[in-house]
Amino acid sequence: MRSDAKKNYEHILTIANVVVTEHGADASLRDIARRAGVGLGTLYRHFPTREALLDALLRAGFDELTVKACELETADSPGDALVSWLREVVTFTGIYQGVVTVMVEAMEDTESALHASCITLREAGARLLVRAQSRGLARTDMNGDDLFALAAALAWLGDQPSSVPRAEHVFSIIVSAILTNGASSDFKA
Repeated sequence: MRSDAKKNYEHILTIANVVVTEHGADASLRDIARRAGVGLGTLYRHFPTREALLDALLRAGFDELTVKACELETADSPGDALVSWLREVVTFTGIYQGVVTVMVEAMEDTESALHASCITLREAGARLLVRAQSRGLARTDMNGDDLFALAAALAWLGDQPSSVPRAEHVFSIIVSAILTNGASSDFKA
């Protein structure tokens, strides 16, 4: 990519981050282009679809969450590691209102620009879950798909203004449903 095109790409992505943070996953692409000072055609050259733009916004965070999961795979307490990672996923996905819906849809759509990133994120969580299960710290009747669905549900809850005050309590309930007795010394924030 030419240096001016790379600069445009990064600038559009920076502005898109601001706009999507303000207005959610359904933010106007026209508004992003206008605020970035580029034409809509330039935006579409870099990001041919809304999902491609969201993938670019989310990929760095997903990569960080995947690296974090790898680091947590060697933690002394697999239960605490799983809960820590789950909290980080819920917090990250909560940055952009409405992104959870897009992520859940992308899991089923292999043509989606977000599909691979979501699969990688799910697999990272699944490894933490399996490790906790192998130590008898997490219920064994769930898998990575279930964990991803629970993370999505918790993040969706954060998108609902009336539910935000209960989000931490519901997180604790979900964690206690995932972990077996005594699996985590402290799973609250």
